[in-house]
Amino acid sequence: AGMDPATTSKSNHCLDAAKACNLNDNCKRLRSGYISTCSRELSATEPCSRRKCHKALRQFFDRVPGEFTFRLLFCSCKDPACAERRRQTIVPSCSYEDKDKPNCLDLRGACRADHLCRSRLADFHTNCQATFQSLTNCPGDNFQACLGSYAGLIGFDITPNYVDASTTSITISPWCSCKGSGNLEEECEKFLRDFTENPCLRNAIQAFGNGTDLSLPPKNPNPAATALPKAEKSPAPLEEVDDGNTAYDSGVISTCSSLQEQGLKPNNSKEQSLCYSEAQLTTDVMPDQKTFTDPKAGSSRHRESRILLLIPILI
Repeated sequence: AGMDPATTSKSNHCLDAAKACNLNDNCKRLRSGYISTCSRELSATEPCSRRKCHKALRQFFDRVPGEFTFRLLFCSCKDPACAERRRQTIVPSCSYEDKDKPNCLDLRGACRADHLCRSRLADFHTNCQATFQSLTNCPGDNFQACLGSYAGLIGFDITPNYVDASTTSITISPWCSCKGSGNLEEECEKFLRDFTENPCLRNAIQAFGNGTDLSLPPKNPNPAATALPKAEKSPAPLEEVDDGNTAYDSGVISTCSSLQEQGLKPNNSKEQSLCYSEAQLTTDVMPDQKTFTDPKAGSSRHRESRILLLIPILI
């Protein structure tokens, strides 16, 4: 996209977010790592290792600054191809979806049995609890704290995600339902509504996407960091995901997406025929494998987010 605002309004903000991530070595390496891990088929009956996928996702969201991760998760979309890319950010076929939907209270119980998941869920309820005492429906009007707490849940069994590629309404949910709740159905529905019908969470995502959250200075400059226990923050060896830039099994898919993220066209008819349209799912999730050097991109953890919103214009 050039500098003309008319052209940038048509751009795919989620694709721009992927490009910005690829310009940062740490973001690119850990994103490549989790996509590779979550896309690696183990057998005909086991499409991936969900445990390793979740671990790689937690490492990505815990170690990469929110200036990159928030843009990937909460990019604003005006068309279904962009919204589908956003939905595919966490490789939901491995990290999110399952054959059956468990009961939401069973999922909550399993989360509470794990000390880390329990603290992340408590943070989410604290920071995203819908309140009607503030203009934004968020506690203290702090969108950043809510978004950070949401990102902190990704990589656990209670992982939330977009339920569809709608551009008109944002619906978030864990992979669960309230069927079979018996006399606890009301409690189950209330828990599920904290995700599916939460005005604080919805307003925070929409405000981040269109940049209006900049007018509300966050009370806590880096809420995501405060939610992380020390054990998770230490740079443990990436024994299971450190294949960031090695060749992928899905070579064709990654080639297509690499071309797309660089804004290039397939250079021969074979490449053309193999590169699916962006609306087709798998094309859209593979990372770029080329090396970028762009002094404009920067990698400062404390860079103002308003600068980040200008990056798509500069690319």
